[in-house]
Amino acid sequence: MRKEKIGLRILLLVAGIFIISHGVALSIRSDLGTSPISSIPYVFNLILPKITVGTFAILMNSTLVLIQVIILKGKLGTAQLLQIPLLVLFGIFIDLNLYLTQPLVPDHYIWQLLTIILSCFVMAFGIFLELKADVGYLPGEGLTLVISETFQKNFGKIKVAIDSTIVATAVICVLLFHGRLEGVREGTVIAAIFVGAIVQLYRKRISFVDRLLATSKSMDFVAEPYMTTDNFVITISRQYGSGGHAVGERIARKLGVAFYDSKLIDLTAVASGFTPEYVEKHEQKLPNGLLYKLYNQNYAYVNEATPPNDKLFMVQTRVIRDIAASESCVIVGRAANFILKGHKNCFNVFVHADQEFRKKRVVHDYMLKPEDAEKVMERKDKERSSYNRHYTGREWDDLNVYDMTVETSLFGVEGTADMIIKAAKVRFSGRSGEEEC
Repeated sequence: MRKEKIGLRILLLVAGIFIISHGVALSIRSDLGTSPISSIPYVFNLILPKITVGTFAILMNSTLVLIQVIILKGKLGTAQLLQIPLLVLFGIFIDLNLYLTQPLVPDHYIWQLLTIILSCFVMAFGIFLELKADVGYLPGEGLTLVISETFQKNFGKIKVAIDSTIVATAVICVLLFHGRLEGVREGTVIAAIFVGAIVQLYRKRISFVDRLLATSKSMDFVAEPYMTTDNFVITISRQYGSGGHAVGERIARKLGVAFYDSKLIDLTAVASGFTPEYVEKHEQKLPNGLLYKLYNQNYAYVNEATPPNDKLFMVQTRVIRDIAASESCVIVGRAANFILKGHKNCFNVFVHADQEFRKKRVVHDYMLKPEDAEKVMERKDKERSSYNRHYTGREWDDLNVYDMTVETSLFGVEGTADMIIKAAKVRFSGRSGEEEC
């Protein structure tokens, strides 16, 4: 638990839980189904209307805490103890907000739909405040975190599995005891898909909470070893098929320094615990697909879990910086030009070529049909562009972020390598007391 501004953090946490419960109340008033985690309390209230939704929420969340304790073999940690008052507060707030929203009765489907959408934004803002408070979380996220850490499973997938189990249980119960499907509808699906994404949006766009929580203590800047070394690094970013790998290899050989491209896969695998196959499959690109996005956005619900691709990038960042601190080298790809920002002897190059030159290389090197080569080139460049934009905030092909750009289709691989070496010598020799190529 953080100690700075603890009173303000607790206030933010309580406000966040109140706002989440208000979002739950709005979703119930929409009559289109509520969020997955609230579906069981709502359904049981439909079956036993004399018992409030908030009471059922307290009972269900208490069960989730109990499951955590069982998984942890009876160890009731601080995280579990903190969840107990929070779940009670959550239940009380749900009933309070249901009382406050009694006048809200959407009488047309479009108003119902707008109400459920509004509830998603409200719930997401409450979760956002809960995360910023960083002093506790509700049992749904607590159980997901315990399962993920205990069994070393993907947090996003566990969150989806738990939400799906809760919704399935709610559906079975309402059909068995109520005779018709109520409480779980399209609104439940909307909440499952969009709340996490909206939380991520808030985290990117809203900064005033961070300013509120900022400490008055100033931190002295401490340069990392890769920033102060006299080693030089040449980074090669490249269009697919432009010959960037071959150019980098020749530069390294001519300068007598280490060359890093595919070798980084093994080094990252060792440092991260992922297999080399996993690293090779997932580095330098962002997974596509609705299911991945659904898994990934669930990481927005807690601060303690990191998506695998983000972990991979962070580990590879450390590997690249350690290499740069220990030896002069040539590094191809991996957003190394951004990762080594602040390195005084880093020369960043972008290698590109015309379409025909690239296509011929891809057809020859990878034995593809010409029509397939163009599709692969487009896909690979799109992956690299998305990856760089996501992790660096820059456009991968923005030539302004490089020290030099060279077109291999004009100068050839050998000529391009020689040009880069010559330019790097000029660049490095202009700095007194630094190692020259």
